[in-house]
Amino acid sequence: MTDYTLAELAICAASEIFRDETPEVFATLIGTLPKLAGYIAKETFLPGMMMSDGVYYLASEPVPVGPRPDFETKREGRIGYERVFTIVAAGNRHAFVGPVQVDKYGQMNLSCIGDYKKPKVTMLGVRGLPGNTVNNRTSMFFASHNKRALVADEVSMVSGAGYNPARYPNGKYPIGLDHRQIITNLCVLDFEGPNHAIRVRSLHPGVTFEEVQENTGFELMRPDNIPTTADPTQAQLDIIAKYDPHNLRAYIFKDNPPGVREKAA
Repeated sequence: MTDYTLAELAICAASEIFRDETPEVFATLIGTLPKLAGYIAKETFLPGMMMSDGVYYLASEPVPVGPRPDFETKREGRIGYERVFTIVAAGNRHAFVGPVQVDKYGQMNLSCIGDYKKPKVTMLGVRGLPGNTVNNRTSMFFASHNKRALVADEVSMVSGAGYNPARYPNGKYPIGLDHRQIITNLCVLDFEGPNHAIRVRSLHPGVTFEEVQENTGFELMRPDNIPTTADPTQAQLDIIAKYDPHNLRAYIFKDNPPGVREKAA
């Protein structure tokens, strides 16, 4: 199958970050792509995945993205702050987030760009990244893979912890630190290189390793064989269409390019 968009390809690739999760993991899905990726996982191979309705309740089935005036959420329990923090501390959570910067250590920035004392841009602060990253599995999404996002040095402000021993008093990482994958418009990266070095896990159709490296501020680990990111299945595309009835996925990447790059010519 080649008739799919880059957004649909990336959504399906991202669903695989949950492939080896615990049967009842609590997923925190921030943004359209992470949500739809989590929905595919829940509908196909991880039915026990817990997810909230975005407000206060656990939802027994995915909540469609975008306007849903006639949709009634199927609630199966409450998930207020107290229970969220209990789950975070217990470590049974996978947060799929969209930071602004990441460095070679997997340290994330969601706070500001530039010198912390006089930043060029200020953003959200650190939000929940510190607690998430030292206790739970974390995956990331970047809509534009470039050197401003995957930076050469340390991120401007370390909002989320990473595998930088210099940042810890004894040089040892927190027990709960567990970065999984990075999904971008070019490829899928993971942390399975030596000492958690960031490695190219798969390349999207038509993308080369050289292009990915050229757009990354730090050196990537290059495996001997890099597979092409798998095509979406029709079943996966049907799930995406079901839970994105307004086609918000068309706005994830600029100009909504096709999944197979050659088709853009």
